Amino acid sequence: MYSNSSNFRERIMATYTKKRANKIVWQPRIEHWYDVRKVKGTLPEKYKNKGVLEIYDDLSASVRYYYGSTTDISSPKTYIKFEHTERVKVREVRKNNDIHLTYETPIGQLRGKKTLGEWGTSWHYVEHPAKSISDLRILECIVKNTKARFDYEFYKEAENKVGHRGVIQFYWERSPFQRLLLEYMGVENTIYAFQDYPKRMREYLKTAEEAENQLYEVLAKCPVFSLNFGENIDARFDPPKIFNEYLLPYYKKRVAQLHKAGKFCFIHMDGSLKPLLPYINDAGFDGVEGATSLPQGDITLEELKEALGDTILIDGIPMLLFLPHYSYKELEEYTIKVLNLFSPNLILGISDEISPPGDIEKVRFVSQIVESFRV
Repeated sequence: MYSNSSNFRERIMATYTKKRANKIVWQPRIEHWYDVRKVKGTLPEKYKNKGVLEIYDDLSASVRYYYGSTTDISSPKTYIKFEHTERVKVREVRKNNDIHLTYETPIGQLRGKKTLGEWGTSWHYVEHPAKSISDLRILECIVKNTKARFDYEFYKEAENKVGHRGVIQFYWERSPFQRLLLEYMGVENTIYAFQDYPKRMREYLKTAEEAENQLYEVLAKCPVFSLNFGENIDARFDPPKIFNEYLLPYYKKRVAQLHKAGKFCFIHMDGSLKPLLPYINDAGFDGVEGATSLPQGDITLEELKEALGDTILIDGIPMLLFLPHYSYKELEEYTIKVLNLFSPNLILGISDEISPPGDIEKVRFVSQIVESFRV
């Protein structure tokens, strides 16, 4: 571990506040790699008895997110706790690899199902709770009876554990439109519903957005400076027409609200992005996380740089380059290109994160490149 690693937090804050850090911060995000390898029993021998924070130290890399020691992958620990009034009861029951989700309200019930991935460290929806337009009444009841609170106890734990490895930052539930698309209704049902019942869908979005006012009051008052809109934007599902009509106005409003409270705001956009590049800065985000360039995404680094301007890029190296069939030379050339194009407005990372088959020694290799690079 190199001697300047204790300055990660200072360097991140200098980057975020445009005070120009003397070195770029390297944040590779190794949690999924670690979780799967640990379950499979394929962690490198030297890491078998180490926690993930110790591995970050060994790799001379910064920590972006802290999740604690929770093993409940269906509800990973975060800094915002969502609680329901007595009008709504939410149950999650695990049966083998399935997680059965039930929402009970005075006006009806919704049921959905998630399925765990092969190694039980991730999940995805196989049945979305809202099946038809009539289910929106129940969804409205749910969102209006959901309240957020900041978990100060977990925040103190994170501050203590992370220390100078990074700044505390987090993401929360997605925007009302993205929650419909990815959680409540699913892509197909959501798109058809907006085509067939546009007025009713817009009414739901308005209700859901108003219900979130309390959440944003909590976010504005919380002690965390850096806040991530964890949206998972992909132009194949959020093309310009949808993005500009249903997402951009929401982002502008919420970013302005959080900026007024002195927060740094960034958004996770990890899918195809080329059609959205002309609009990527319109909401006023301070940074963009996860933007994925060729050979994995659909944009060149030059196109991304032109679109972002001075907006901070958080990540930049496609995950594919950490797989064994890409050479260290290819990784080195790509890393140097990202550093030269985006510095000093850069928190270097993997778009989106290293996958379980990835070569962890390549993470150390990038640490050495970053250490020798001068802004």
